[in-house]
Amino acid sequence: MSTASSTRSRPLPLRLRRPAFIIPTVLLGAALATYAVTHLTASEQAQAAPSAPPPPKVTVAPVERQLVTDYEELTGRVDSIETVDLRARVSGHIQDVRFQAGEIVHRGDVLFTIDPRWYRAEFDLALARADQARAQAEVADSEARRANELLAVAAVSTEEAEARRTRAHVARAAVASAEAALATARLNLEHTEVRAPIDGRISRALVTAGNLISGAPGGATLLATIVSTGEAYVYADIDESTLLKFNRLLRENRLALENGRVPVEMQLADESGYPRRGYIESTDNRLNPATGSLALRLVFANRDQALVPGLFARVRVPVGAPRPSLLVSERAIGTDQSQKFVLAVAADNKAVYRSVKLGGSFHDKRVIQSGLEPGDRVIVNGLQRVRPGMTVQPELLAAEATTQNANANRLASR
Repeated sequence: MSTASSTRSRPLPLRLRRPAFIIPTVLLGAALATYAVTHLTASEQAQAAPSAPPPPKVTVAPVERQLVTDYEELTGRVDSIETVDLRARVSGHIQDVRFQAGEIVHRGDVLFTIDPRWYRAEFDLALARADQARAQAEVADSEARRANELLAVAAVSTEEAEARRTRAHVARAAVASAEAALATARLNLEHTEVRAPIDGRISRALVTAGNLISGAPGGATLLATIVSTGEAYVYADIDESTLLKFNRLLRENRLALENGRVPVEMQLADESGYPRRGYIESTDNRLNPATGSLALRLVFANRDQALVPGLFARVRVPVGAPRPSLLVSERAIGTDQSQKFVLAVAADNKAVYRSVKLGGSFHDKRVIQSGLEPGDRVIVNGLQRVRPGMTVQPELLAAEATTQNANANRLASR
């Protein structure tokens, strides 16, 4: 009993004891691991989070104030001032064609030659008959003079003297007839050379060498056409209401005339800004009752030979006196459904939505009737990257910066 009791009271060996610090160590390791993971995740998120983008760069231009004339835009067609259908005046075979299609020809240039041999023979015959008639007339005149002398001394009868004077008149008439036939033969011979009646551009030859052509009146063969190139007409129709407004301005002397003529502007289909200047040459004397419009004929210079007859053209006719107006670039104008707008840049460089009412065009700019004030800055480049309320980095348009002072000086001088 004592032995067993002593054995149970003996302390256990050191390696069999459970250390009291094991649980706190495990908890400390877990806490360190959790801190490391949390710190690493926060660091990664801080590195992955993107920085705020800089404000977008845009190009702005100030709203300009200039003197602008109200215009009415019309559609028209270009036509040549002179158009000639080149036709033969004598019949015969084409011997030669002396031009290239589309070539510029000058008045008097020989364009076609017709076989002249028949007409030269007729001319020679008419020349001989004229010489014969003149010789016979000289003989008849001489006999008439002698008859007057003989009648004075009663050497011939009165009837014989009258007969000689009559033969002299007949001979002189024969000379006139022969000379007329000679002139006709000379003209026919000259017409074997078909010459350009005007300066201009010629079409292709409608008849080539070797063909028989007719010069009969009413059935003369068409050889080619020539159109003038120095200036050009543009025909356009103006409606009744615009015509009444236009005439009222003319009566009140409120239109700016140039050399007593109403100036107009025109552009072709591949042009913009109406770069061509001309004037109203004439108008029709009555309105077309079917369309309610009046035909205008305008004249424009054609130095670059671009005004080809038949081209479509857009024309601007002034219908108001020059007045100060606000202008912005066409690039600044956006469309929001049926509403026109621009994005202006405020003093704090934030984009501001401005609804505007548009007027007519002025070169590459647009008249603003309402919605903007002089000096407002509007975005002309980068409009797609900006929304109202966004902060932007505005840069002044270079062309606007160089012309702003010139426009101000021009307005001040007026």
